[in-house]
Amino acid sequence: MLKTVEKIGIMELLMDIKKEIADMKGIPTVEVLNEQLRKEVLQVTFLKLDGDKRVMDCTKSYDIIPEENKPKTDKPGKEGTVTVWDINANGWRSFRYDRVQEVGPVPVTADN
Repeated sequence: MLKTVEKIGIMELLMDIKKEIADMKGIPTVEVLNEQLRKEVLQVTFLKLDGDKRVMDCTKSYDIIPEENKPKTDKPGKEGTVTVWDINANGWRSFRYDRVQEVGPVPVTADN
C-alpha cells in the first residue's frame, strides 16, 4: 500500500498529466470546463459514441436553466462524463470529456 505522501505525489502527477493533455488538445481541463459551464453558455464540440461530430451550446448555470429543470440534488455525474443543459434542445445531455475536441464561446448570430 502506498504511503500518504506517495499518494499525494501520484495525484499531483495525474493532475499535471491531465492538464498537459488538455493543453495539447487546446481545451480546458474537465475541472475548469465544469467551472466555466457553471458561469456561462459555451459551445462544445465532441465526438458522439457512434463517431458523429456534435456541436452543442450548453451550460450548467442555474441562472439559465429553467426552474422546473434544475437538478434536485448535487449528485456527482458519472466519472469522465460531463452533464449539461442543452440550450437549443432544452434538455439535459451528457458527453464524455475525453471525446471533446473544441470548447469556446457561442458564436453571435442574428438569432441570438
